[in-house]
Amino acid sequence: MMTLFPGRAPRWMAAAILGVLGACAGPQYVPEAPGPAANAPAGASVPSAAAAASAPAGVAGVAGAADGRTTLTRTRSRWVGATWAELPGWEFDTSAELWPALLRSCEKPATDWARVCADAQKLTTITDGSVRVFLQNRVQPWRVEALDGGAEGLMTGYYEPLVEASRVPTAAFRIPLYGPPADLGTRKPYWTRQQLETVPAARAALRGREIAWIADPLDALVLQIQGSGRLQMTEADGSRRLLRVAFAAHNDQPYKSVGRWLVDQGELTLEQASWPSIKAWARRNPKRLNEMLWANPRVIFFREEALPDPALGPKGGQGVPLTPGRSIAVDPQSIPYGTPVWVDATEPLSATPLRRIVMAQDTGSAITGAVRADYFWGWGETAEQQAGRMKQPLRLWVLWPRS
Repeated sequence: MMTLFPGRAPRWMAAAILGVLGACAGPQYVPEAPGPAANAPAGASVPSAAAAASAPAGVAGVAGAADGRTTLTRTRSRWVGATWAELPGWEFDTSAELWPALLRSCEKPATDWARVCADAQKLTTITDGSVRVFLQNRVQPWRVEALDGGAEGLMTGYYEPLVEASRVPTAAFRIPLYGPPADLGTRKPYWTRQQLETVPAARAALRGREIAWIADPLDALVLQIQGSGRLQMTEADGSRRLLRVAFAAHNDQPYKSVGRWLVDQGELTLEQASWPSIKAWARRNPKRLNEMLWANPRVIFFREEALPDPALGPKGGQGVPLTPGRSIAVDPQSIPYGTPVWVDATEPLSATPLRRIVMAQDTGSAITGAVRADYFWGWGETAEQQAGRMKQPLRLWVLWPRS
């Protein structure tokens, strides 16, 4: 969640879960034949090269094809002109749910979006139909492909952890979350995870930097991988409040997936490497827990933030709060922040279609390539379960302002 770490931090890998592996086999993907788009504007058609004279910012090339479609080439993707009828399930989405996320992106509009955002802020009747008509009259769909023409990719999921915490250490809450140490910039790279827990000089550098204490070292790892989280904090006086910890810095060490480590150790297979399986392995092998944790040398340091509106997610790479079910992380060299995107995927561990319009508002170091997205599920137990199981085949269409 960065461009390189502004605001909210990266989730180093939330895929399957927490970036356990990358692309693995998912449910069988059977594309649905496109149906007619509801309320399509008169004259809607595939954009021609002439219509693309005002190409989106970041486009390296514009070309026409024999079928009259325009292809726009970006750094890591190409966009191929499409029609609304090609978006499977377009007419069935509860599109009004997008509106708060779209307006948040309009607070920091992408290049070429100023006019559309100005119109969006004036729209007073927000229904599924009015949102579809609004978009169909102002933007144009483009199918996202890899530079080699591949149109299918991968969608994973991520979430914001919710963890019980204590302001002071107790018998139950003994795992610290740290703010950045004062000498962080004096060593490049800084101490590894293992060194920070075992080397006296490294431990001394962290003394007094504790901002909270939690019960489970795996929860600490999850918070660091996701880059932020919610703490249900018990203060020193016994009062309780909900707050957020957000990315502040890291120790400049490489990220290593603990799921990959378990696979390499022969403890899990590729198919078994999910976050529930990792936690179950840790419960069965408490004497090897540190060995697993130390396999990932990277440590995230946090800052504390107030949580005035619990309905808002953390800020993503675009610098605006994420919306559960309507925000995704993308590769910004494929899809710019603030772009509405139609996703065609399936529910986790299922062939049930997941087709909806979302906003590209975040990124992460594992989210690279053209047809690649990380779906923000929100926070809490259900979000954790859905994010942890999600490795689904994906197709994408961006919706970009008409020339």
